[in-house]
Amino acid sequence: MWSLRFISAEALVSHPEVAQQSLDGVAHNLYPLLFKASYLLEQAEVIRALLERWPLEECRLGVLLGPSADHSEDLRDRACRACLEAFVRGLADHVLWAGGRQRLRVADLTGVRDVQVQRCPCGKALGRWGRTELLARTCCELQAEPPGARHPIEVLADLFVTEGNFKVVMQALDPPRPAPLRVHCLSFRADSLGPGQLLHVLRLAGPGQLRKLEVVHNVRLHAGHVQQLLAQVGFPKLTSLTLPAKAFDAPPDCTPPPSGEDPFLTSIAWELSQMTQLTELSVAFSTLTGKIRKLLSPLRTPLRALDLANCSLNHADMAFLANCAHATHLEVLDLSGHSLVNLFPSTFFRLLGRAAQTLRVLTLEECGIEDGHVNTLILALSPCLELSQLRFLGNPLSARALRRLFAALCELPKLQCVEFPVPKDCYPEGAAYPQDELAMSKFDQQKYNVIAEDLRAVLLRAGRGDIQVSTPIFGSFDPDIQETSNELGAFLLQAFKTALENFSRALKQME
Repeated sequence: MWSLRFISAEALVSHPEVAQQSLDGVAHNLYPLLFKASYLLEQAEVIRALLERWPLEECRLGVLLGPSADHSEDLRDRACRACLEAFVRGLADHVLWAGGRQRLRVADLTGVRDVQVQRCPCGKALGRWGRTELLARTCCELQAEPPGARHPIEVLADLFVTEGNFKVVMQALDPPRPAPLRVHCLSFRADSLGPGQLLHVLRLAGPGQLRKLEVVHNVRLHAGHVQQLLAQVGFPKLTSLTLPAKAFDAPPDCTPPPSGEDPFLTSIAWELSQMTQLTELSVAFSTLTGKIRKLLSPLRTPLRALDLANCSLNHADMAFLANCAHATHLEVLDLSGHSLVNLFPSTFFRLLGRAAQTLRVLTLEECGIEDGHVNTLILALSPCLELSQLRFLGNPLSARALRRLFAALCELPKLQCVEFPVPKDCYPEGAAYPQDELAMSKFDQQKYNVIAEDLRAVLLRAGRGDIQVSTPIFGSFDPDIQETSNELGAFLLQAFKTALENFSRALKQME
């Protein structure tokens, strides 16, 4: 729904030169309306001019682009490169040219969602890494300007830091003198950094205000690093924490204590317990056999999201999960890489039963779920009436078993998205599971298409054509990985080269 005011704003900004000449005569409360109209039509020049003259004390991107009484469409999933660049450039212009007219106190760059397909006219996105670099470079450019009497603007941002933009981000966060733009980080993602670099940049990023921290992929941390990070930096307002693979491994020079206790795990668990707002925890691909109770029981707040994929859980871990206080609050749960139905059928059944009132997203990839387990899985899922997303890629299920499962999934009223595996009928007989990427990609595409259509027909006959089904065999779209794939590839090649050099050096020493 568009109001007459928005239609008028759209008509004005569709003529950029006229719009820019008219801004000084526009009522201040119409600036947000003109901004959204300009963003919708991708009028970058008008956006920059609006920010330069911004007459209000706050400018929050997520609020400006969200649904409103004048324009109900949500534009927050448009990470339009031209518009976002104009926003930041206009912010710099505001600092440089507004002079005594400067009223802006807070510029909030958060709230934009990165999606696979851009709906903006240019179709070109500026992802989180690009937004981080753009903001950092703009801050550095302004630091070179002569200091004036202007007051600083607080800039709220979601930062994504890698080796490629580390230096410029550090300069932006640690200016040599008071800077006109003060960056405050609300969420922070790190990739391809060393432990020392991570520690340094986080200390400057304002950890006291940080709400979300993601340390992923190519940041090589062990338990000693994690303990040091949590103890020395401190994140009192953190609500979401993601740690990279092997983050709970002991340091290489660490001698296990005679008692068998893990002092690093005890310390990490205590540090986590001090985060009184923590509700999301991801520790996938860390070996946590027999350690889940020690890690999770000290937490003061119930977890809403928990990722324990490929953590080598045992019976004691699953029993704790099924009976702990977190179970009745879980909204997002990932237990991929565990033979749940085969090894832990009763505790898995109990866990889903206790989580049924809240669970919205469940991921069970490569869990060894076979045709004989489908009835048990159906029974376990049946009380999960809030479930909206189910992912179970990489399980050796036949087309017949999938049809039976899909018929049962139709009974879950809020289910919207299902990611199912390539049926084993499409692979050569005797194909081994779990599969590597090469084996996973070698299936009969024509047979898969027929089976997939049949499964969609099961949903349609039950009146559930609203459920989206797919088989992303190489994983779902990740905008952050997509944006930095070239840098990550170079990082992995360098790591491989270093490993070969170390191996060669070791061989020579043996000789």
